[in-house]
Amino acid sequence: MAVPIPQATGLLIVGASQSGVQLAVSLRALGFEEPITLLGEENHRPYQRPALSKEWLQGEVGNESLIFRSNEYWAEHSVTLVKDQRIVRVEKNPDGSGVAVAESGAEFPFKRLALTVGARARKLAVDGADLTGVVYLRNADDALALKALVGDATDVVVIGGGFIGLEAASSLKKMGKNVVLLEHGPRLIGRAVGEETAEYFLEAHRARGLDIRLGARISRLVPGATHDGGKAVAGVELAGGEVLPAQVVLVGIGVVPNTELAEQMGLTVENGIVVDAHALASDGTTVAVGDCANMPNPVPGSPAGERIRLESVNNAIEHAKVAAYSLMGRSEDYAGIPWFWSNQADLKLQIAGLSMGFDQTVVRRDDERGKFAVLYYRNGRIIAADCVNAPLDFMAVKNALAKGQNMRSDAAGSPAVQLKSLAV
Repeated sequence: MAVPIPQATGLLIVGASQSGVQLAVSLRALGFEEPITLLGEENHRPYQRPALSKEWLQGEVGNESLIFRSNEYWAEHSVTLVKDQRIVRVEKNPDGSGVAVAESGAEFPFKRLALTVGARARKLAVDGADLTGVVYLRNADDALALKALVGDATDVVVIGGGFIGLEAASSLKKMGKNVVLLEHGPRLIGRAVGEETAEYFLEAHRARGLDIRLGARISRLVPGATHDGGKAVAGVELAGGEVLPAQVVLVGIGVVPNTELAEQMGLTVENGIVVDAHALASDGTTVAVGDCANMPNPVPGSPAGERIRLESVNNAIEHAKVAAYSLMGRSEDYAGIPWFWSNQADLKLQIAGLSMGFDQTVVRRDDERGKFAVLYYRNGRIIAADCVNAPLDFMAVKNALAKGQNMRSDAAGSPAVQLKSLAV
């Protein structure tokens, strides 16, 4: 059903994601006075996603605690919030103005356009992947579906050993479910951490009773009958013929950036919407922010031309601030150092910087206190660190990177040495 078309707006933000919310908030803080429309395709108010696989799934926090801002906030700051509208086409003029057309037929005119459309879950491509009980965990509807299913489930198979898979598997284990985690690759969290950190998490999770299978090859998902005559997942068959029982299969095998609108608009796309250092897309007027954007590596000292697409709350916030400055006619650099976190059972992983291109690692391990860290170096300079239950190490490296300092590697391997004392 079509909705009333709002009045012509100065800025249309397509995507009510963390980056979209931050862009609207930052613009108002900078004194942007034109109308803003924040448009999302979900039928929910803008919400935080990290807790979906952890505290929310376990029932430790409620729905309202996930909401970013109250309706009163949007009204007071003259931001029109539009829900349940999926934009399928954008008609744009050379000056940056145009109109966005929704699947419902509704039209949203704009003077400037921002794409904060994020990414979607990568789908599993095996027989049975469409069975009832096969779920993903990318948005609120996914989380609601998973929560509704796991209540009656005894056995859960998690496919994918990245952050989402490990976080959800840890939560489900805590909820008393029999959990098996299958990872296709040779190690956990393969895209985000090095071998030492991956091995540490493998040992730690197995020590906590989580059944993890590396190098897993899935033949198919096995169907079973439901009470209404339909087909629901009953198990996961591996390449060797073993069938793992499962009433729920949670798939977490990465994400795909949402670039369809950008492609339709003729913007340059390569593993995301290609933007410059100030979040401007190839047309020079559209900004693209967050998970959907492929941007120059923002870490000081990175090789010229090195590009990256970051999937993190921190990047969604900092990149939105860069875009807000651009929309105000100012060119400001990305502030701060990219950082990430993941809570898995009692393991809190904090990552400072980007380890891509490292050629040396230094491991700090204190088993007595349950602390672990890996420092990454490139050409003799520190570029990143993985820190598990070691917040002081995380802050030391993050601060050193932000200040352009190096960190001596000769004594960094001793957990008795404070890392901040090694910054030079």
